[in-house]
Amino acid sequence: MNNEYPLQFAVDYPDRDLNRASTFFRIFTVIPIAIVLASIGGWQGEWSSDVDAQSSTVVIGGTGLLFLPPLLMILFRQKYPRWWFDWNLELLRFVNRVGTYFALMSDRYPSTDEHQWVELDFPYPDAQRDLNRWLPLVKWLLAIPHYIVLAFLYLAAMIVLLVAWFAILFTGRYPRGIFDFVEGVIRWHNRVVGYAFILVTDRYPPFSLTR
Repeated sequence: MNNEYPLQFAVDYPDRDLNRASTFFRIFTVIPIAIVLASIGGWQGEWSSDVDAQSSTVVIGGTGLLFLPPLLMILFRQKYPRWWFDWNLELLRFVNRVGTYFALMSDRYPSTDEHQWVELDFPYPDAQRDLNRWLPLVKWLLAIPHYIVLAFLYLAAMIVLLVAWFAILFTGRYPRGIFDFVEGVIRWHNRVVGYAFILVTDRYPPFSLTR
């Protein structure tokens, strides 16, 4: 029996001196690629005219991670369209490249398509064989214990990231223990996303930072 969780995540440890200037200004250097990422999530605005009591709506950007469409297809057709799966996989990889760059785990600028230092993968599910058609309706609810634990882990991660920021500025190195902890928190987060929101597995995420 394979006990390995279907969603696998890892970040290549930068076993070298990191760029101190890039680290110091990271909150600013991440802005351009963060804007690109936000545009994929889309933005919707609406305005109305008092004269004719009509309103107009404009939508800019993409759709973000797909949740409701796969849910409906699994529920009614027991099918997960492959291109929806590929979209979610590649977008989640992009999100993680930007997130780990902001978390100082690499000083290379995030690419929109190359995998770079982030390894994230999960197998394409056979919806009829691997996915319970009714479970997507309650997965978000079943994951509530994870949300609670992750809230505390996010807080801890922010604190240790500040320590890592100072460590890189003074030594050029990312402390390995802090790196492994932050990587584990992101891994945990991704597993919950894979289970409860993009619905690629019915296997309940482990309460674990490790692989």
